[in-house]
Amino acid sequence: MLSVAPALDVPRPDYAHDWALVDVETSGLVPRRDRILSVAVLTFGPDGTQTGEFSTLVNPGCDPGPVHVHGLTPERLAGAPTFDQVAERVGALLRDRVLVAHNAQFDYDFLAHEFARARLHLPVTQRLCTLALNRRVEPPTDDLSLASLAAHYGVPQTRAHDALDDTRVLAGIFRASLTEAARLDLPLPLVPCPPRQDPQFAPNPPKTPCAFRNPGRLEPGGPLVQGMKIAITGETTTARAELVGRSVGAGLNMMASVSRHTSVLVTNEAASASAKARRAAAEGVPVLDEDTFLRLLEDVRPGTPHVKQSPAPTAPPATAPAEAPAPEPLPVPARTEPAPAAVTTPPSAPAPTAVATPRRRRVLVLGGTHEAASAARVRIVERGWAAALNLSASVTDVVLLPGGETDRRMARVTALELPVHAPDWLGAPPASETVAAPDRPGTAGAVLPRGGVVDLPTLPSNGRWHLGASWARQSDCEIDVVAFVLDEDEQVSCDGDFVFYGAPESPDGAVRLLCDGPTEQSVTVDLTVLPPAVRRVAIAAAIDGAAVFGDIGAVQITLAPGSDAPVTAQATLDAATSERTLLLAELYRRGPLWRFRAVGQGYDQGLEDLVRGYGVEVK
Repeated sequence: MLSVAPALDVPRPDYAHDWALVDVETSGLVPRRDRILSVAVLTFGPDGTQTGEFSTLVNPGCDPGPVHVHGLTPERLAGAPTFDQVAERVGALLRDRVLVAHNAQFDYDFLAHEFARARLHLPVTQRLCTLALNRRVEPPTDDLSLASLAAHYGVPQTRAHDALDDTRVLAGIFRASLTEAARLDLPLPLVPCPPRQDPQFAPNPPKTPCAFRNPGRLEPGGPLVQGMKIAITGETTTARAELVGRSVGAGLNMMASVSRHTSVLVTNEAASASAKARRAAAEGVPVLDEDTFLRLLEDVRPGTPHVKQSPAPTAPPATAPAEAPAPEPLPVPARTEPAPAAVTTPPSAPAPTAVATPRRRRVLVLGGTHEAASAARVRIVERGWAAALNLSASVTDVVLLPGGETDRRMARVTALELPVHAPDWLGAPPASETVAAPDRPGTAGAVLPRGGVVDLPTLPSNGRWHLGASWARQSDCEIDVVAFVLDEDEQVSCDGDFVFYGAPESPDGAVRLLCDGPTEQSVTVDLTVLPPAVRRVAIAAAIDGAAVFGDIGAVQITLAPGSDAPVTAQATLDAATSERTLLLAELYRRGPLWRFRAVGQGYDQGLEDLVRGYGVEVK
């Protein structure tokens, strides 16, 4: 049974849905490239009664990938139906139901691509991720993997990575998670799913990375040098594809837009009114006609190759001294690298011991003005604790500011018998104090202040990091999380390196945006896929509409080596007041290491200005 009504004094109507619990096993991790090998669907009514079940192996018509993970050999799959042969059956079970899965966007995206290949419509309008649900609940588990949650909630698991067994385990976890969410009076993280019928919605092929550093602008009468950033506008006598191909072959970096770092603009229309020409004139970028450019292309001088970073030794993350970001006006936020004396402990040395405790306090602030609540959360972090944005199972204490007694969550705080403190309590306890009660879970990982930095360890299996952003629902406005893949000039190398809702994946697949719920989004970054020219990945948030971040309140960011892995670092950013865009965090190279910085720098301008500042052409 999936009904949570017995656990509630008054059943929540927003928990009453028809559910379709789904699990897929796949040949890889990239939905636009890899295929589904098996699929299982269990359906339940609003009262928790199971109404249907279907599972099947699927012949992908390709290499099944990591057999050691899923056990599905080509021989086992040879006699199975293809996905287009079972799509109608799967679609019938999904129709008019909320799709539920563990890491739901993964399953949803694979199903969307398979339905698109079969020229069919995926009949899913809403989904719910049990990972996102448990991130709100925050149960006392080491991580949020299916196995850990099954052990915590007492759900037997017999055959991991078997689609049908995983779906049955998911049903037990989902039932228990709903009960706990109802106890905490949490809204469900339902995500709307727009129709995806176009089989071509996958990203464009990746831009060829340039192997050379940008030497700067073309000198008058001087030669082209490998690594120069070249933009083209207007009609050309030579086919554009041929012109780009020859330029790339010569070692030039072909750009889709013009910025102050562009080396030369090629155009046959000196008086062109195109956006590129206007930007080139404003920035003083040299302009060449096509014939002159072709002559120079015959003798491109050698450039300076990008230095490929050697992998750093495996080590625990070490927290660096805080690096305060240097606020400057747009177009591009300034970057201040840490001084040599502030470099973190070398990877071979032990990590500092004052970073995390197994049962650190997690304190929720209720009431007060935005400024007062922000100041209280700063004091919480200064004491080595974690600041909570929502009531969850991991909250250990509540600080009540003026007006907090009318917060709707106070009824649950009282029912849960959580300690409630006056504001002066934050000035009393020492920083080392932790919670003694063993049934009160803490939060692992470094708690970073604004500007705080942590070195990233080298991961044993891959370099994929998961950066999550979440906030409390205090306004009806929409917040968009975006990412920029930047070179040494703090510019994107192509428009595809701007990752946002309309283009949720970079061309090479290294950076991907995920929507986990109405108040949480995340970005995954695979450091092993990023080309050597990439120096930084910047993560930002922007408000759609007239609201400002002072209306939203704090934004919590977390960094983990996987969507269900223990948190490596976290920060609560709420210094913004009148700003409409907020630079949340960045992953950047520092010698042989990658580092993570919690930035928290806000700007009054909108997203369009931030995008232009990073070299993205806004049409």
